[in-house]
Parts: sequence; C-alpha cells; structure tokens
Amino acid sequence: MTGLLATTIFSGALLLFLVQPLVGKLILPWFGGAAAVWTTCLLFFQVTLLLGYLYAYWTARLLRPRAQMALHVALIAASLAVLPIVPDASWAPPGAGDPTVRVVAVLAASVGIPYLLLSATGPLLQAWYVSATGSAAPYRLFALSNAGSMIGLLSYPILVEPLLAARAQAGAWSVAYGAFAVSCVAVTASTWRRVGDAAERGVPEERATLAGGTLALWIALPACGSALLLAVTNQATYNVAPVPFLWVVMLALYLATFIACFAADHAYRRVPFRLLLGVAAPTMGVLSLVPLPSLRLQLLVYAGGLFVVCMALHGELARLRPPAVHLTAYYLCIALGGALGAVSVSLVAPWLFRTYLEFVLTLAASTLLVGAIAARASTRSRKWLYPLPTGLLIGVATVHAALGSHDVRVKLRNFYGTLRVTESGKNEQERMRQLYHGTIVHGQEYVAASLRHRATSYYGPTSGIGLTMLNFRTGNPRRIGVIGLGAGTLATYGRPGDTFRFYELNPQVVMVAEREFWFLRDSTARTEIVTGDARLSMVREEPQDYDVLVLDAFSSDSIPVHLLTREAFVLYWRHLRPDGVLAVHVSNQYLNLQPVVVAAASALGKHAVAIGDRGDSAQGTFRSDWVLVTSNEEFLALPAIGAAANAPVSVDGLRTWTDDYSNLVSVLR
Repeated sequence: MTGLLATTIFSGALLLFLVQPLVGKLILPWFGGAAAVWTTCLLFFQVTLLLGYLYAYWTARLLRPRAQMALHVALIAASLAVLPIVPDASWAPPGAGDPTVRVVAVLAASVGIPYLLLSATGPLLQAWYVSATGSAAPYRLFALSNAGSMIGLLSYPILVEPLLAARAQAGAWSVAYGAFAVSCVAVTASTWRRVGDAAERGVPEERATLAGGTLALWIALPACGSALLLAVTNQATYNVAPVPFLWVVMLALYLATFIACFAADHAYRRVPFRLLLGVAAPTMGVLSLVPLPSLRLQLLVYAGGLFVVCMALHGELARLRPPAVHLTAYYLCIALGGALGAVSVSLVAPWLFRTYLEFVLTLAASTLLVGAIAARASTRSRKWLYPLPTGLLIGVATVHAALGSHDVRVKLRNFYGTLRVTESGKNEQERMRQLYHGTIVHGQEYVAASLRHRATSYYGPTSGIGLTMLNFRTGNPRRIGVIGLGAGTLATYGRPGDTFRFYELNPQVVMVAEREFWFLRDSTARTEIVTGDARLSMVREEPQDYDVLVLDAFSSDSIPVHLLTREAFVLYWRHLRPDGVLAVHVSNQYLNLQPVVVAAASALGKHAVAIGDRGDSAQGTFRSDWVLVTSNEEFLALPAIGAAANAPVSVDGLRTWTDDYSNLVSVLR
C-alpha cells in the first residue's frame, strides 16, 4: 500500500507541474508573447492549488475516510471527460487591452478541473495514509510530492519540449492523466480495508489548539516565497524571453527548497542561511537597479538569490510543521499563502506601482520575517543586527520608487511592462526625449524642432532599416508595415504618398507615441496604427502588399518567440510583395537571433544578409543589428546595401523554430 500510495503522490505531482509550462506555451502566442502571461499562469495555478487544498481540508473534516475516497475517485473519473487539455483557439483575444481575465478563463476551461483534483490528491492521500497506518510523520511524502513536481518541471525543457510538438505534448499529458486516474483507483482499493479497520479500532487523534501566531506564520512565510518567485521570474523573462526554459529554472529552484526543508531536518540550518540571506537579498535588490551585462550573471544573481531566500522562508516553515492531525490545515495555509503572494505580484502590484517595486519590497518583507523569527528564538544580545538587511532593502526600495523621477514626464505600467518617458541633455540642441520599456530605450527624439526629423536610436541612416528605407523603391509611393511602434521613429522616413501601418500590442505605447513624441505627428506619410498582437491582426487582414515589413517587437530586451517562427514568416510573406523586404531587428545583449532568422529565411527559400551599425552618439544613434530577408537580388546588389551587408551568422544543424518548437538555449550568447 505504501509503495503504491507514494507512486501515486509522486506521479500526480509530476503531472501537476509538467502541465504548467506545457499549457503556458500553448497559449503564449495568443497574448503577444508577453512575459506577464507566465506570471498570470502562476497566479492561476497558485489559486487553483489553494482551491484543491481547500477541497482536501473540508473533505477530511466533514467526511469519513471511505467517503472521501469514494468522492475523490468519482470526481477524477468524471474529469476524464474534459480531456485532452488542448485550449480552443476561440479564446484568442480579439484586440488590445489587459488580457489577464482571458488568460485565467482559458486556463480554467482547458485544465482547471484536472489541475484542481491533482492538487488535492497529495494532501488527501497523505491523510488516508495517516488514517490507515497511524503514522505521525507523513511529511516525507510532502517532500516526495515536491520532488515529483520538480522532476515534472525539469523534464519539460529537457525531454518533452525538444521531442514533441506542442499539441502532441498535450495529448501525451492527457494519456498520462488517464493512467494516474487508474492509479488512484488502485490506491483506494488497497487502502479501503485498512482505513476501515483503523476506524473500528478507534485510532486516537490529537486535537491540539493552533495558536493564531502560528497560523499567521504558516501563511506569511509561503506568501513571501510565492511573491518572490513571481517577482524574480518577472525580472528574468521581462529582460530575456518569456519561454519555458526560464520559467522552469526559477520554479524548480523554488520547489527544491521545499524538498530540502521537508525531506531532512538538517538541510536547513538557521545561522548559516540567515547570514546568506543577509547578503543575498540586499545584493539582489541593489543589482536590480542596473541592467546586468550577461544572461549567466543575471541567472546567477536572481536564481541563486531566490534559492537562498526561499530556503530561509521554507526552512522556518518546516520548523513549524504540526502533528499529523493538522496536516490538511497546514497544507491549506501554505496554499493560501502561495495564492496571496501570487495575487500581490500579478494583480495588486501592477495597479499599485509604476515600476517593479514589488521585487525589492518582497525581499525586504522576507528578511524582516525571517529576522523576526530568528530574533525571537535567539538568546543573544545582538538582536539589533537582524533588521539591518531589511533596512538596506527599504533604502533600495526608496531608490527604486524615485528612480528616474528627475526629468520624467510619464511613468506607466500595465500587463505588458513598464514605460517611462524622460528628457535629458546639456542644452536645448542636445536635449532629447527618450522612451524606456523596462531598462531598454525604445526610441528617442530631439526636442528642438529643427532636429526632430532625424532618425535616431536603432534606426539611424546607416542602420539596416535606415539603408533599406533610403534605398528601396525611392521614386514610388511605398506601403510599409511595422511590427512594434516604440516612439514611432520610422515614420520620419515617410514621404508624401507613403503609408506606414504600425502594429502595436501595448495600448499605452500608442498613447505615449502619439502624445509625447513628434515622429508620427510630423511625418509626411500617412500613418495607421493597429492595436493588438501583430500575428493575430495579420491573420484576420487581407494581404497588405507591403514593400517593406519591419519586425521590431521587443519588450525591454525580451523577444516574442512566436514572431520568429516559420509559420510567422509564412504569414509575413502573405502580406509582402514578392520583391519586398522583411527587416528584422535582432539587437539583443543575451541572445544571438541571427541564426534563427537565417533558418526561417532558408525554409522559405529567401536570401538573408546582416547589417551591423556601430551608431553615433553625436547623432543620437545606437549600435544595432538587422537582418534583411528578401528575394530581390537587385535590391541586395545596390551599392549602399552591398557595401554594408555581411553574411549573417548561422548555426549548423539549428532546427527551424516553429509554433510547436523553439530552443532558447541554442542561441544564448
């Protein structure tokens, strides 16, 4: 019985966390590939976990064990009717706006019921184990459950994602869920008799009263851990890419702390981890003020810091575990704390803050909570040392809140990230207005009226897109499509008779470009703006016959992977003229995207050339890298293009990215 029960708990937890990146990747393209899609998914999973634990808690309190078994097995059998867990494409949003509610709705409709029942299975089976055996220490089964969760997570980027197409993944998971249902029936059959015998013997139960302070800590400690998980994940995916690889790294480390703290009492030692916490948390807070130069350093700082802080939080939580009679109440409080942490980061923080202030505030709350517990347990006189890391983090939070307050004209935040519009310059001729998306400049413009016509930032006249706009079909009216508006800089290349059609996912970017910059207002071309995800919009449109289509849709330094797939390139060429040019902006400090573009171009039989530009600070331009994809050999042979073009970087054996397959690791710098 014990072996079968442990296997079922392990497999249920594995399926529970394997489905998270799976379904998240399935719906990601529908919502513009935004980094916040994953944090919204985590919010849904945390809240559903809470509902599952609540179901387990009330079932254990109100029903006898055999009635619990009959009810749970019946619900699992009924849940098979919702398989397979493939989200319906009708859930894709019709336009722009905050899609949080729609993300939650599609998750609830596709995977909500199986996820709720999987989340309830672990605590219920542990309660049955206690009833059948009289065990007073089932917490190793909790550690086993977290081990299954972590293996499920790690198996996704290592095994599942590289080997199976996305819809095949959903089908395979559905088959595995059916096998899990059979396992639950077998556990029930093997436990039924023993639970009945235990009830007849009248196994005594300890009914100790739970102190309110203990309950509060059961909630507060996991709330800080959950909030930090989402905040750290935001930091990583917002500046790199919202892909399962990064989701899994952070979530696996978070689960690893649960496993370590609940599997063995000696894994968490208060003194060394308190010291590590006092160093790691302030370091993370200070470094969040500046963009880190490499992905490896970013992962080292944030992932390492997440592990240290969560070890301290979950180590203290494990020290507070109660007798087995309060098992389901304990798990319910942990789930409630996790849900509260997720809600605070996903829903409250975007409404309350205009920057990612919740990251530093969560670090401060974590150090304060662990320090308070340690101070209460300590007999030493130096208790005043414990608040020091918290005080430092509050200072960092103050800097965060004031960041860029000087010369900041606009500060905004929504589902798609943070925006700032600033002005800087020594004199009127040098003064520039800049648009920041996160920590990255997404456009800048001279304030002086005589200089506003200049193409600046990544779009200068010697950049790949600048050379294209200055040399492609210059004598005729042109139709230009641009995926990603930014400040609207490219409109400065417009001539009378030209049409520029911008696709922009974030409505706040549209508002800022129209109100704070002159590029759109001063352009002599006709300008149009389509709000919503570019791919979804272009699927619905008739062919636009673009002469040039520009792909420049990065948020901060993050890439929307669904815009770089073969299917996306096929769609682009449905809207381009046969001799048109697709210009792809691939500047990125973490990823080498040239091979991805080359592979997609080769799959369509197109030529690809790379144009790198060093930029000129005196002219307001930045270093940039562009890849031009076309069948137009006459354009590529033009002197201005030929002199600047180089063979793009390619990777032998690199598999073309598709809607069902992408591999971020293969293009890391």
